[in-house]
Amino acid sequence: MSTTSQTSASQRVAALLDDSSFVEIGGLVTARSTDFNLKAKDTPADGVLTGYGTINGSLVYVYSQDAAVLGGSLGEMHAKKIEKIYSLAMKVGAPVIGLIDCAGLRLEEATDALNAFGKLYACQANASGVIPQITAIFGTCGGGMAVVPALTDFTFMESAKAKLFVNSPNALDGNKTENTATAAFQSEEAGLVDSTGSETEILAEIRTLVSVLPANNEDDLSYDECTDDLNRVCDSLEACVGDPAIALSMISDNGFVFEAKKAYAKDMVTALIRLNGNTVGVVANRTVLYDEEGNEGEKFDAVLSSRGAEKAAEFVEFCDAFSIPVLTLANVKGYKATICEEKRIAKAAAKLIYAYADATVPKVTVVVGAANGTASLAMMQGADQVYAWPSASIGLMDAASAAKIIYADEIAASDNKAALISEKTAAYAELQSSAEAAARRGYVDSIIAPESTRKIAIAAFEMLFTKREDRPAKKHGTV
Repeated sequence: MSTTSQTSASQRVAALLDDSSFVEIGGLVTARSTDFNLKAKDTPADGVLTGYGTINGSLVYVYSQDAAVLGGSLGEMHAKKIEKIYSLAMKVGAPVIGLIDCAGLRLEEATDALNAFGKLYACQANASGVIPQITAIFGTCGGGMAVVPALTDFTFMESAKAKLFVNSPNALDGNKTENTATAAFQSEEAGLVDSTGSETEILAEIRTLVSVLPANNEDDLSYDECTDDLNRVCDSLEACVGDPAIALSMISDNGFVFEAKKAYAKDMVTALIRLNGNTVGVVANRTVLYDEEGNEGEKFDAVLSSRGAEKAAEFVEFCDAFSIPVLTLANVKGYKATICEEKRIAKAAAKLIYAYADATVPKVTVVVGAANGTASLAMMQGADQVYAWPSASIGLMDAASAAKIIYADEIAASDNKAALISEKTAAYAELQSSAEAAARRGYVDSIIAPESTRKIAIAAFEMLFTKREDRPAKKHGTV
């Protein structure tokens, strides 16, 4: 172990990794600067424990900051140690996990520390899309250090004591009540944190996450033997599709669901599940959120919001980078209509459309409710296979609204407006907005029974397993 005592930094590493698997790198490194009498201070391991080990037998690299050494502040040698494990992780293709407890930039080292920060950012940027990066915040993560978790794929945060901020809450003009550094704010409002909980819960979640992620963008070690019935029927799936978190637990192998950014943009669900032993990313619209007792909590309109679109776009990009297939459960009637949304929704929808269109992984869409207007195109863009439940509505708008517009004059002259509207709505639905109408035009590949969704999705992804897709030669897109 490290030359440090049994601090929380080393205890976290021990709790995260398989028993006795940790091998330390750079345990004798200390601070190099001699300014401000820093040399006279004891800086064992320069405040960060670095090395490698295994999680369920899979190789990972880890750094864990030690707040007992200069507050865990990041200086030149501290950063070099983290850069070293990033270099090794890139060479062998293994995830990097950072356990953060850092007072920020080490003031005594000034420009040396600032330069070290820049090099750390560069390491993270180069590793993005090549190896999975995970951070967990257990203490302070402020200033420039707050950018570190933002550069990773998944971020966890201890809910009671952890603090995450670029600018301290009391430094924000006019801020009298909002504690912007809390786990609640960063997960619910900022959308930077995927999950919060106790230290024990977070470390357990990281172990679970690593078990379903590929080791890198070329070697897929995320497959696991499926012990669930591939043809299992999901009898009550249609009844709970309003909350995809519940529906996915029915579809996935043995009920496994890992939901990302679950407290942010709750109208959109992004999650990792297992189908036939393979990791699959899921994007789904939510209309209701059930609590732990099964009671209805929050309700949402079946519309696309800017936050939901951005959340889904980032997730699709992550899945595509690591060759994780994407399953979409679509239920959207349009765009969220508020003044605030008008500032962002067009750009956010464009990002989602681009993310889906740019992704070359297998993409399967199931229309489980409505798929109306151009908002539905954002959820269905570039799908290799499109399925729909019999009750699905697919078209420009809902049938009743369309009928009222098309037959406005006839309805106005009618003595029984309600009956005529009902008649015309039914006729329009059959001809233009039903799942069957969309299937007749080739926009839906097949109409499936809700209870068969699991086995149909498994079959579709198995068929698409060897998918290859060429794209125009370009450096990168600009959306």
